[in-house]
Amino acid sequence: MKEKQPLKNPIFIISALTISILVIIGAIIPDKFGSVAESLFLFTTTKFGWFYLLSVFLFVLFLVGLAISKYGKIRLGPQDSRPEYPFFTWIGMLFSAGFGAGLVFWGVAEPMSHFFTPPFEDLNAQTEETARIAMGYSFFHWGISQWSVFTIIGLLIAFLQFRKDNDGLISTAVEPVLGSRKGTKTTIDSLAVIATVMGIATSLGLGILQMNGGLKSVFNIPNSTTVQLAITGVLVIIYLTSSSTGLNKGIKWLSNLNLGLCLGLLLFVFIAGPTVFILNTFTLGIGDYINNFVKYSFRLTPYQGGTWVRDWTIFYWAWVIAWSPFVGAFVARVSRGRTIREFIFGVMVVPPLIACLWIAAFGGTALHLDLMEGTKIAEAVDQDVTVALFETYQHLPFTNILSILSILLIFTFLVTSADSATYILGSMTTNGSLKPPLLVKIVWGLLMAAISAVLLVAGGLNALQTASLISALPFTVIIFIFVYAFLKMIRKETLPQNKKSQQDQTKSM
Repeated sequence: MKEKQPLKNPIFIISALTISILVIIGAIIPDKFGSVAESLFLFTTTKFGWFYLLSVFLFVLFLVGLAISKYGKIRLGPQDSRPEYPFFTWIGMLFSAGFGAGLVFWGVAEPMSHFFTPPFEDLNAQTEETARIAMGYSFFHWGISQWSVFTIIGLLIAFLQFRKDNDGLISTAVEPVLGSRKGTKTTIDSLAVIATVMGIATSLGLGILQMNGGLKSVFNIPNSTTVQLAITGVLVIIYLTSSSTGLNKGIKWLSNLNLGLCLGLLLFVFIAGPTVFILNTFTLGIGDYINNFVKYSFRLTPYQGGTWVRDWTIFYWAWVIAWSPFVGAFVARVSRGRTIREFIFGVMVVPPLIACLWIAAFGGTALHLDLMEGTKIAEAVDQDVTVALFETYQHLPFTNILSILSILLIFTFLVTSADSATYILGSMTTNGSLKPPLLVKIVWGLLMAAISAVLLVAGGLNALQTASLISALPFTVIIFIFVYAFLKMIRKETLPQNKKSQQDQTKSM
């Protein structure tokens, strides 16, 4: 009987049925499916872009304030607990789940896109000034703002699971505000599951598109939907196999491999590329990021028009909000025993710092090649964004080896992201179980691949990007409820005493 129970869970039934219907509609009328996704994207980002920008900035302020407050010493677990995973493994898991193939995809493509199409109308394309702005804006998009969303979700879920011994469901997190009505809880959890599936499908699709670009660059395999669907099929087999081994085997091992591969490629490009230029770019980029943080956080263009902010910053914030139930839940699962302060600074600072190093090395190398050596990487990226990384490798030694290692990195990133997602989706649809049944994980693994395949057929990159935003708007409201609920709970906690206070108490006794 226990084996059948998960499949009778109303959250599982509603969310799986919704995703299945989307898959069927997308398969029957892919063009219409793509155009509807595009209309939803335009509506939410045009009408509520201001709300996304304001929300993410407030999330950053809240987390920084919480980290430096007296509550920062509270542990996510019993006060005498210690971290479950070593720091390197923990960061590897955060990095793999949060950035996945997205950073590998956009590490060159984003700065080169801004270099070719400047963020500001008064900038000339492909100049030194535009290169600087392109790098600073790329740092901003992959910095602490993005990770603040993941941190809030992860913090509250970890607090509930490990400090309060609760189930860690999204609906449980907002109970202090919305109450425990079954209909409300089911709606919120189903929305979180659907948001997770769409967000994961987007990242899987982006990675598959880039893998196809790499295979074309190295082996001259055509860039086609057929090849992309074949990659999807192989990917499904691998990540379902990995998922069956559990969190402490497949995901842990692959996360360490990912971080090791990342750092290896990063080190090689740093040494083989324009090293001093990369260091200068990184230093200047961090300075520009800090100086322009508030300006970029609130930048809109109501007076001069244009869609650049909508297409980049607002899209990114909506994307990470749609993606946040999964990343937040996974970050929570691997962070047992860490203090709130350690959790916030570890999650919000370390992965973004690695991301900025990556963008400085790979994007900086591409910018240097175009500016100083007259290459045409920006033009190639404008024609086909999926070949950005591999086009840069054409001008570095060991081109084919770098390309093959990067294809492997993208693949392992996709496997860990999908593997992690099947675990989290399984948990979310089995009352927060820390060991969801394999059958439930398989169902979600197949549905994620199916929706990703449908989106690839329905319109490639555009359909993938727009579809992920369907649930971002309502989920932004839920995150604010999260913050309020967390503040209500944290105020009731007994704060840990420092050693001096304990000694004073002992003496008084």
